[in-house]
Amino acid sequence: MKKPFVTKEKVEEIVKQYPTPFHIYDEEGIINNAKAVYEAFSWNKGFREYFAVKATPNPKLLQILQSCGCGFDCSSMTELMLSNAVGASGEDIMFSSNDTPASEYVYADKLGAIINLDDFTHIKFLEETIGKIPETISCRYNPGGVFQMSNGIMDNPGDSKYGMTTDQLFEAFKILKEKGAKRFGIHAFLASNTVTNEYYPTLAGQLFELAVKLEKETGAKIAFINLSGGVGIPYKPDQTGNDIAEIGKGVHEQYDKILVPAGMGDVAIYTEMGRFMMGPYGALVTKAIHEKHIYKEYIGVDACAVNLMRPAMYGAYHHITVLGKENAPLDHVYDVTGSLCENNDKFAIERNLPKIDKGDYLYIHDTGAHGYAMGYNYNGKLKSAELLLKKDGSVELIRRAETPRDYFATLDQLDVFDKLSSIMDEEGVE
Repeated sequence: MKKPFVTKEKVEEIVKQYPTPFHIYDEEGIINNAKAVYEAFSWNKGFREYFAVKATPNPKLLQILQSCGCGFDCSSMTELMLSNAVGASGEDIMFSSNDTPASEYVYADKLGAIINLDDFTHIKFLEETIGKIPETISCRYNPGGVFQMSNGIMDNPGDSKYGMTTDQLFEAFKILKEKGAKRFGIHAFLASNTVTNEYYPTLAGQLFELAVKLEKETGAKIAFINLSGGVGIPYKPDQTGNDIAEIGKGVHEQYDKILVPAGMGDVAIYTEMGRFMMGPYGALVTKAIHEKHIYKEYIGVDACAVNLMRPAMYGAYHHITVLGKENAPLDHVYDVTGSLCENNDKFAIERNLPKIDKGDYLYIHDTGAHGYAMGYNYNGKLKSAELLLKKDGSVELIRRAETPRDYFATLDQLDVFDKLSSIMDEEGVE
């Protein structure tokens, strides 16, 4: 059974100052989880978690992870800027991008970030853009085909736009070494949101064997191996979550089996987990404001896909708890919907839930990663506030809700904007 980290009583207190909908994050849960990750990989002297900024790009949350020793995995100019703004620089930042504009390589190099090249052609592009090849460089690997483990096929790297082929990777290391690179990294992401302790050790074994061959055949010094993300979370209540201690142990066994005998016992292990680091420690809290009885039973809430896009985008499951009714029988079947003019704007379809009354607060679980971050403004809907439930039980606003003025701020027709400003003044919009 999934348990919320806030109670109905706490939400009723919060909404006196911050109305629903809002995303809320659990500071204590985030910190304890980060500590567990570092403990699981403490056997590796150079280990570092590079939190995937795209998952939850909020400076307060980045600072919490930074205090736990995390660096940041960035994929765009604004993510680089955000990381720099909270004090990250140099090898605190991993820049893993694709189809990369020249200006972003320039800025990443200015910060001293580790650049992770997605494509073989980017070697020439990077050199022409920044006038050199950095001494520390990483390359993203795509073995093609399907990625399979003992419990079956997990994903299809061959259908992915990311990374270099095996032959390209070997050629890339040779060229980069000739051009002055001295420390090399290998990066791979072969499966998404795996809920099995087997994924990282299996991936690690493949990358460790690849690293041994690369160092032997190219003479390139492998400084780190980046297992990237892919370690998932149990979105459904009947799923068993990953055990990070077991995962770390499994990677350790592969390391001792493959790298150490090859004289590569100094290779650092990096990870780039967004979902695992933050997902369970965020929730979307929304209020039931309407009910509808036609061919199905509907509950309308004051949040919509703008606030959480995953269910509408690809049918992702997010568990829902009706606060204050945690022990009530699940004897009603509802579609829980938002107000967008799209029929896929649903947080749940034919979900067994307790009887929901207008005014009830719904706690939508596991929105701490790829929740707020994937929001948009369709139908002129505005993105919600982000709150932090601190360890002492207090609540801090870490991003205010958008206002109509924010939505209209980029308009370039001054006469229209002036009219809008007048309308917003009349309506008391801040």
